[in-house]
Amino acid sequence: MAKPDDRSDNPERIERNIGHTLQNHNEAEDYLKAHDEELSEEEKQQIEEKNERREESIEAMRDEIEDEVQDQRRS
Repeated sequence: MAKPDDRSDNPERIERNIGHTLQNHNEAEDYLKAHDEELSEEEKQQIEEKNERREESIEAMRDEIEDEVQDQRRS
């Protein structure tokens, strides 16, 4: 028998994921600043592109939280 779909903790879980993603973003920025002279242009570009994807993910997760909260209000 399948488990019932429990989404009650989704907003909190998504918030934790946002926090982790922001932390990774900030650590990457700090790494770029600390090692700017040592990194190749390709490495810098890869880190910057990854941070752009992180920013997009954060925005999508924030939208998802809004959807989850609205769903919970309707229930």
